[in-house]
Amino acid sequence: MFEIVERTIVVSIDTSKCPDCVTKACEAACAKYARGIIKIDTNGCASTGDLSKQEVLRLGTECLACEFACKHDGNQAITINIPITGLDEYNRKRGQ
Repeated sequence: MFEIVERTIVVSIDTSKCPDCVTKACEAACAKYARGIIKIDTNGCASTGDLSKQEVLRLGTECLACEFACKHDGNQAITINIPITGLDEYNRKRGQ
C-alpha cells in the first residue's frame, strides 16, 4: 500500500493491482485535472516519483480525479480518505 498525503486527504494506492493495469488511468487523470503528482514507476506502479512530501503538499490539489479514473477505467486500486473531524461522533448521536 502506498499513500499520498495531501493537506486534507490521504490517497491510498494498492500497488499490487498496478502492474496489471493496462490504462494507467490515474496518471492521465492527475496530469489532466491536477498537477501531475501521480507518476507510473518502472514497476508499473503509481507513485509520486521523486517528489518530496513537502512538494506533494504544495502541489496537491485534492481533485479526486485519480480515484474516479482508477475506479472506472483502471484496476480499482485507489481509495481516498477524507477525514472529517467530528463526523463519527455526529453519526453515533444519530444512531448511524
